[in-house]
Amino acid sequence: MRKVSLFIAMSLDGYIADNKGGVDWLEGQGDNNENMDSYSEFVKNIDTVVMGWNTYYQVATELSPKEWVYSNFTTYVITHNRYTSSEKIQFVNIKPADLVKKLKEENGKNIWICGGANIVQQLINEDLIDYYYITVIPILLGSGIRLFENTKHKVKLRLLNTQSYNGMVDLIYIRR
Repeated sequence: MRKVSLFIAMSLDGYIADNKGGVDWLEGQGDNNENMDSYSEFVKNIDTVVMGWNTYYQVATELSPKEWVYSNFTTYVITHNRYTSSEKIQFVNIKPADLVKKLKEENGKNIWICGGANIVQQLINEDLIDYYYITVIPILLGSGIRLFENTKHKVKLRLLNTQSYNGMVDLIYIRR
């Protein structure tokens, strides 16, 4: 069965976006030449991306407006609005847990939960995230959109790996 991974960055105080939804703070403490490329290694085993409308809209209009950066994957955008899907981007009006359960049963590589926080929280509450790839960014935002909030129960994790570079720390956990 396909595995589900959360791959996301957050501030040291647990936010994935500032209080205006911005992510312009997603950088290390200095020269970006020191950055590692954990993303390229992660996506080798991924063929499906799941995200909410706000994440999709931010990527498509702000972060990469000229090209869809996830064109190598099939992307599912969870939204209540009706949009025309394409071969690579599917707009769906379905509960995140129902979509992920369906995708896990299909053939393919693993599934990446890209964001946002509401989608992540719903999947945590249904115990549907197998791996947590969290990059901690060296900044304290003080407020914003929290990654882990309103979970219904404790989720026990086991640390698989860590690495640090440019003031950032990659943490990889598996649900136990």
